[in-house]
Amino acid sequence: MPTDHIPTDLEHLYDGSLGFQPPRLYANFVSSLDGVVALEGQEHSSKMISGRSEADRFVMGLLRAFADAVLIGAGTFRAAPDSLWTPTDIYPDGAASFAELRGRLGRSTEPRLVLITSRGEVDPHHPALESGALVLTSSLGASALRNRLPRASTVVAIGTSPTMDPVGVIHTLRSEGHQIVLSEGGPTLIGGLLQAELLHELFLTLSPILAGRSGRSRRPGLVEGAELLPGRSIAAELLSIRTHGSHLFLRYAIPQLKEKGD
Repeated sequence: MPTDHIPTDLEHLYDGSLGFQPPRLYANFVSSLDGVVALEGQEHSSKMISGRSEADRFVMGLLRAFADAVLIGAGTFRAAPDSLWTPTDIYPDGAASFAELRGRLGRSTEPRLVLITSRGEVDPHHPALESGALVLTSSLGASALRNRLPRASTVVAIGTSPTMDPVGVIHTLRSEGHQIVLSEGGPTLIGGLLQAELLHELFLTLSPILAGRSGRSRRPGLVEGAELLPGRSIAAELLSIRTHGSHLFLRYAIPQLKEKGD
């Protein structure tokens, strides 16, 4: 993997180098110690789960800075009504170094935000849409969004089914020239990418925070909407472990899914 483009100060903060060989689809999540990645009904719940870790925000910014595009689902989009999903949005102190990295990589100023919404049920006045995004949806969603989005954003219908096809999503991104793609979820999107054998890597921040579950609200884990065991299993390969305080920063390679008994 190419690692010679990362500026020295970013390499120092990350405690090592980093790079991605295209085409590459990688995901980034923060999880509580007891496996919760989102709190239903809470805006910016990932901040609560991470304990507002500055190190986690740095890693998020760094991973965004490497990407051609940042891919999110509608649930993630609605839960962050003021986010832009850019490197400096999450870690402003790294603005100059992130810009230098993207320049060295030959990237545009910011990664393109790509929003998946099957029915088009999103706020057209969200600041991320005002800044510009690629919205991938069904024909039904495209009809719902027609003439409602800011001019900076583009709507592309990639099918008639209300269930978005992950293969079609990634094919569309590749055709748009996006070879290095970061997915920031949510867990249903990651489930679909895993089932379709599209995800190459997972960056997982394990927070020391305990979230708990009572059944009164939905508190999903990393993968939702896809049952892997017992029929299929994934044994991710641990590539690196970093620590900051009591937080663990884990990087995994994701192999092909395997049928039980293989």
